[in-house]
Amino acid sequence: MRNKKPLKIFSEIKVIDAGAKGKSVGKAPDGRIIFMKEAIPGDVVDVQVKKRRKSYYEGKVISIIKESDFRIDPKCSHFQICGGCSWQNMEYVKQLDYKQKEVQNNLHRIGSIKPNKILPIKKSKKEFFYRNKLEFSFSNSKWLTTKEIQSKDIYSDKDALGFHVPGMWNKVVDIDKCWLQKNPSNRIRNFIKESTKTLGLSFFDYKTTSGNLRSMMIRTSSTGEIMVLIQFYNKPKLMEEFLNSILNEFPNISSLLYVVNKKANDTLYDQKVVCYYGNDHIYEKIDNLKFKINAKSFYQTNSDQTKELYKIVKKFADVKSNEIVYDLYSGIGTISIFISEHAKKVIGIECVNDAVKAAEENKKLNSIKNVTFFCGEIRKVLNNDFLEENGTPDTIIVDPPRSGMHKKVVDKLLAICPKKIVYVSCNSATQARDLELLSKSYKAIYSQAIDMFPQTYHVENVVLLEKIN
Repeated sequence: MRNKKPLKIFSEIKVIDAGAKGKSVGKAPDGRIIFMKEAIPGDVVDVQVKKRRKSYYEGKVISIIKESDFRIDPKCSHFQICGGCSWQNMEYVKQLDYKQKEVQNNLHRIGSIKPNKILPIKKSKKEFFYRNKLEFSFSNSKWLTTKEIQSKDIYSDKDALGFHVPGMWNKVVDIDKCWLQKNPSNRIRNFIKESTKTLGLSFFDYKTTSGNLRSMMIRTSSTGEIMVLIQFYNKPKLMEEFLNSILNEFPNISSLLYVVNKKANDTLYDQKVVCYYGNDHIYEKIDNLKFKINAKSFYQTNSDQTKELYKIVKKFADVKSNEIVYDLYSGIGTISIFISEHAKKVIGIECVNDAVKAAEENKKLNSIKNVTFFCGEIRKVLNNDFLEENGTPDTIIVDPPRSGMHKKVVDKLLAICPKKIVYVSCNSATQARDLELLSKSYKAIYSQAIDMFPQTYHVENVVLLEKIN
């Protein structure tokens, strides 16, 4: 049997940059790039090679020889275990610098796009406790820390309520305090975990697919409302007593919901959501507009920054009162409704039927008369008959999922050829890919990144395209 070669170690590597997906970048003595997760730019580290490729290495930091001037102590005791706030050990101002740089690099390298002007990244008002939605998993197979492994009591309680360990489908980090969502989020989660012990409810077993409790979601809104959804795998006899205990402890909960889900996965979108108490929705507010949010609604998770994002979209679109706007991937209608006061007419198109129904409700809620929503796949809806019936748009706004736009949708935009396209994206790499396709007929005028997700490497970006005459 051939002995494996010992893993190569590179000593005193200077971390020079932060790359895609938050990985830090160094350079090996042979000139190849080293990607690593545990360091930040400015650190000097020893790195053990885990993978070797033709042009790069992937490594693990085994020691920090010199700390970066930008390194700070993370606030969260679960840092680097749950995998959520991967940049919490870097000064916020430097996080912004690297996010801005990544967007610019993606536009240039992937799309060969050079906007006339790149505006400064819009920082988040809150560095912590900014999320309005968190989802937690129940598991009877807790991820054990080194301290717990060394303890004699490691097997006394293996239940966890928290986040999945990255790459480990059956292991969950038991969260004591999360710095992403404001209270009462932490208090609700910790109370629920303790009350399950009193009532003898079982946590989900991912290997045997058994147990009572599967997941929970907490939504908090800018209007002060709170939604809690409990997902059961097996409906317990003491379910009502359990749900009542939550309400007794937190009487300010506006919406208490539950789902019984026997599927292999815990996605909600094809499940019946039961309203146990209060309303089946809460409200978000942007300026004088209200938006109804139910358990399945997609809404940007940073309420404060959502308003700033939509202000950028409105500014870039610069809609006139005689103009028609198409809002593609319109979701629950937030952008359509937000810009409607400036337009002659807004047409929203969305493929998720529940989202379109919610958009119609939001339109009525805000007494909007000049917006119409359609349900269907964009590449099929946008035909000549549709354009003739609804009018040719002067401006098209697109806010696609992370995967970007289908090529046939891009082709439709090129065929329609509106004066302006405003492209909103949570993935500047796929955005750059699409922009390159659109560059046949369009020039990028402005690009502005906005930080919706402090302490992470994720960033939103908005680009204004104008038709080339």
